This record gives sequence, C-alpha cells and structure tokens, in this order.
Amino acid sequence: MEEKDILEEKVNEKKEKFEDKYDEKKDKFDEKKEKGKVYSEKFVNDLNSTFDEFKENIKNMQKYADDKINEYKSATVSNLAVDLIETDETYYLKVAIPGIPKEDVEIEASDNDIVITATFKPLIEELEEVEDATIIASELTTGKCSKTVRFENSVEVDNIKAKYNSGIVLITLPKLIIPKHKVTVE
Repeated sequence: MEEKDILEEKVNEKKEKFEDKYDEKKDKFDEKKEKGKVYSEKFVNDLNSTFDEFKENIKNMQKYADDKINEYKSATVSNLAVDLIETDETYYLKVAIPGIPKEDVEIEASDNDIVITATFKPLIEELEEVEDATIIASELTTGKCSKTVRFENSVEVDNIKAKYNSGIVLITLPKLIIPKHKVTVE
C-alpha cells in the first residue's frame, strides 16, 4: 500500500505543479488578453478620432471651396439686368451696361432670341498708360457676361435696331407678323 500512497502523492504533486503552472500561464494569458483589449480599444478610439478629423477636414475644405466660389461669383458680373416690354407689333428690350462703351457690346439675334454680351474690365486694364499702378481696392464687378432673351413670337432680324445712351442699350425688335390667309372650302 505504501507504494500506492507514494504514487498517489507523486501524482498529486505533479498535479499541483501542473495546476500551479496552468494557473500561472492562465494569469499571464488573462493579463495579455486585458492588455490586448486596452490596445485594441485605444486603436479603435484613435481610428475613430482620425476618421472624425478627416471628416472635419473635408467639411472645412468644402466650406473653403464654397466660400471661394461665392467670392468669385460676387466679384464677377453674372448677369445683365434687362427690362422687356411687348406690344402687338414690337418687343422693346432695355439692357443696363454701366461703364461699357458701345464698341464693347455685342448683340446677336436669331428669329426668336437675342444674345447681348458685354465685358466689364478692371480699372487697372483701363489705365494702360500708367506704370507701376497698385490695386488697393477692387470691388467693382469685372468679367464677361451675356444675357439671352427668348421671345414667344419670331422677330424680323433685319429690322432690329439698337441705340446706346449713357450705359443703356435700347433694342427694338419688330415682331414677324405672318399674315393670316383665309382658305375657302369648296
């Protein structure tokens, strides 16, 4: 029996050593597992923070681009102001082009529309004879712009007249009147 007890004692010793090593390794594993969780949480938080910063930078870039586009739009003439009046026989079109000489106004007409184009030049270009000029402020709108006006009726292209006076162009467009022809039924 003694041998059995010795064997059992040895088995129990080995079992205890194994359990101690197992517990020790399990503790180390749990410790590494917790460190891994901390690192992975930190990584995820850093990644989320990076994405948030990226999204914020994209928003800022979009806002900057929108501001620059709006600044450009406000600095250039985008449209010509017009008044349009119609009678039974004629269209009258008044176009405001302040500061533009009549030589710099282009008018093209077809049978049912007209296009008026003007270029607003910056002051620095008008002062060609002045050297070493520096722009201090530039708030007047500049650039090329055009206005297209379409008509319900066709116009007599050959009889269109345009008169320029003090930055206003008055365009007279006679309507093309097609006489009605009565047809008799036989």
